[in-house]
Amino acid sequence: MTVDNTTSKDLNLFSIPVRFLKREVLPVLTDLRLAIILLLIIALFSVSGTVIEQGQIPAFYQANYPEHPALFGFLTWKVIQVVGLDHVYRTWWFLALLVLFGTSLTACTFTRQLPALKAAQKWQYYDEPRKFNKLALSAELDGITVQSLTPLLAKSRYKIFQDQEKNDILYARKGIVGRIGPIIVHIGIVMILLGGIWGSMTGFMAQEMIASGNTFQVKNIIESGAWSSQDVLKDWSVRVNRFWIDYTPKGGIDQFYSDLSVLDNGGKEVNHEKIYVNKPLRYHGVVFYQTDWGISGVQVKLNNSPIFQLPMALLDTKGQGRIWGTWVPTKPDLSEGVSLLAKDLQGMVLIYDAQGKLINTVRSGMSIPVNGINLKIVDVVGSTGLQIKYDPGIPIVYIGFGLLMLGVVMSYFSHSQIWALQIGEKLYLGGKTNRAQVTFEREVLEILDQLNDTEKK
Repeated sequence: MTVDNTTSKDLNLFSIPVRFLKREVLPVLTDLRLAIILLLIIALFSVSGTVIEQGQIPAFYQANYPEHPALFGFLTWKVIQVVGLDHVYRTWWFLALLVLFGTSLTACTFTRQLPALKAAQKWQYYDEPRKFNKLALSAELDGITVQSLTPLLAKSRYKIFQDQEKNDILYARKGIVGRIGPIIVHIGIVMILLGGIWGSMTGFMAQEMIASGNTFQVKNIIESGAWSSQDVLKDWSVRVNRFWIDYTPKGGIDQFYSDLSVLDNGGKEVNHEKIYVNKPLRYHGVVFYQTDWGISGVQVKLNNSPIFQLPMALLDTKGQGRIWGTWVPTKPDLSEGVSLLAKDLQGMVLIYDAQGKLINTVRSGMSIPVNGINLKIVDVVGSTGLQIKYDPGIPIVYIGFGLLMLGVVMSYFSHSQIWALQIGEKLYLGGKTNRAQVTFEREVLEILDQLNDTEKK
């Protein structure tokens, strides 16, 4: 008896939270208003993640979102960093919103959509005339038989159910796929959410600035998920064969390009792609986007010396545009030299003396006398700015979008049902549909007209 009482108590204790979930939590989760509110909140923060630059250094936000004056009266760099608006899609609260929204859709699917589908699959014959009165559309016809109705319904693509022993009763339906559509939509949305969460937890993003002609391995990871791993980056590297910019006739940037090769451990090329904005390189799920550019160095020649490549650094111009500069010694003891400045890759180089006076302006391939030597500007070497992303959740998201579109198309199909009962010379006909009521009424009226024409003949 003690064992039985203990078991009974355990069952009662277990049933309490189950009843609480069913009566209190489940109705809230399946409430359409909650799903709409969650969707709007997710959309709002997704927009903020698009508008507010993601993954930048603190100094960037301090410069662009000062406290005085605050953007919209409240948006400052402190708010952005405390709330996590600088990495919205990886914050715990954004992922929690996705989980809650997905849970709401899943609960709605099991408590509403699946039962609705099961109810649509269950049907019964209407064997009494009074049952036709509750249908949205019904009619009584004289001198018409069920057998004359059957070919007309088949022509309209109805699936017909008829008792083999009773030829005076009929049920027909079409568009059951319309009941499945909302379920597929929910599955698609949940898969999109799962793909987004999985990508946030296991993916990473990196940025690299690589000079033309250099080979590199991705190292500069600026964002990564809690479960991310860089194993996918092992055993291969990338070589920047060439970087160049196409300019407009007015001197503006039209497009910039990077010619990239993926190399295995033996230096063999295993992939090759010319990338530009909106045309990335993909390899083993890692995507290389063309996002920025710079000047890495300048090649010079002093008299008959070999060609030297000197690095160029980005100068602080206080927001007056980007300019790169370097210093070239003109004496072996480094006691004298000149400064070289460049603002783009069109080959124009400005030469300044030690006092900051402009000596001359030259292009690549030209040479001028400076401090008793012949200084030749061989070339200005550009560097490509690459953003590298790895997101294992993307295939899941794509599948989810495919299911979402399929489910939307399926949902457009109306689930239409028609019943018929023949008693003597009278035929009772009725039907209903879950949407497109006017179209269904026209279809039934056309069937009735065809039946009347058959009767006259």
